[in-house]
Amino acid sequence: MGLKKFKPITPGRRHAVWPDYSELSKVEPEKRLLEPLKKTGGRNNQGRITVRGRGGGHKRMYRIIDFARDKQGIPAKVLTREYDPNRSAWISLVQYADGEKRYIISPVELEIGQVILAGEGAEAKPGNALPLGKIPVGMFVHCVEFYPGAKAKLARAAGTMCQILSREEGMVRLRLPSGEIRLFDERCMATVGQVSNPDHKNVVHGKAGRVRHLGRRPITRGVARNPVDHPHGGGEGRGYVGGPPMTFTAKPAKGVRTRKKKPSDKLIVVHARDARKRKKRK
Repeated sequence: MGLKKFKPITPGRRHAVWPDYSELSKVEPEKRLLEPLKKTGGRNNQGRITVRGRGGGHKRMYRIIDFARDKQGIPAKVLTREYDPNRSAWISLVQYADGEKRYIISPVELEIGQVILAGEGAEAKPGNALPLGKIPVGMFVHCVEFYPGAKAKLARAAGTMCQILSREEGMVRLRLPSGEIRLFDERCMATVGQVSNPDHKNVVHGKAGRVRHLGRRPITRGVARNPVDHPHGGGEGRGYVGGPPMTFTAKPAKGVRTRKKKPSDKLIVVHARDARKRKKRK
C-alpha cells in the first residue's frame, strides 16, 4: 500500500499526498461490529473546553476491534481489509470457523483469503497471535499486552512494531517503537508482523478543509497573540519566545520531562530518551 500524488489542477491538490486506497475492500463495515461514537468538541462534562483545537469533523461510527485475541485454537479466514476513520492503521474483518466475525488490526503482509490462528500452537507468521515466549527471538510483533490478559496496548498505530531481543527467566525483552527497551511477561499475547499502512507518516493533506474533516480546528500560535492571551504573546513586530517555552497555561514545554515515577519503572531496561542519545552519537 503506497501513496499517490495528483496533478496540480487546484491549489489544494498541488502538494497533496494521499494514501492509495486501491487495495482496500470496497464494502460497507460489518454492522454488528459498529458502535455510536459521540463527539465532545474538546469539552468536559461541565461544557468547558479542556482540549483546544477540536470540533466539527465528519460523523463516525466506532469499529469494535478484537485486541484480546482470546478466541484461541480456532482458525479464522480474512474476508476484507478496510479503512477505519478512528485509527491510522487499516483493519481486517476475519470470520472464525464457528461463524463469528471480528475486526483485527491488519498487519502489512496479511492478505485477503489467508487463514490466521491465535494461541500457543499457532505458527509465528504475520497475523497470528501468540504468547511472547513462543515467538522466536529477533521477530517483529505488534499489538502487545502490558500484562497477561490486559488486551493489546502497544504498537497499534500505522507502521509500528516491536522487536523481540531476548528471553530470560520467564521474561521477554522488547524494543518498543520509541526505542525504549522493556521487560514483559512471556505470557503476554502479541501479533506477529508490522502494522499496516506504514506510509501514513508521509501523508500531506494539502488543504485546511481536509484537516477540518478530521475534527481539528485552527490554533493560533502563541507568539502571534497578545500578552494577556498567551505567555509567548506580545513584543514588537514578529516576536519570538524570549524566555523558556510555555504552554497555554504557563507550564514548561518542549523537552521538559513529564513522566512520573511508577512501580513499573523497574521493568524498563533502557529509557527512550537514552536510546535517542545513543542513536545521535552513532
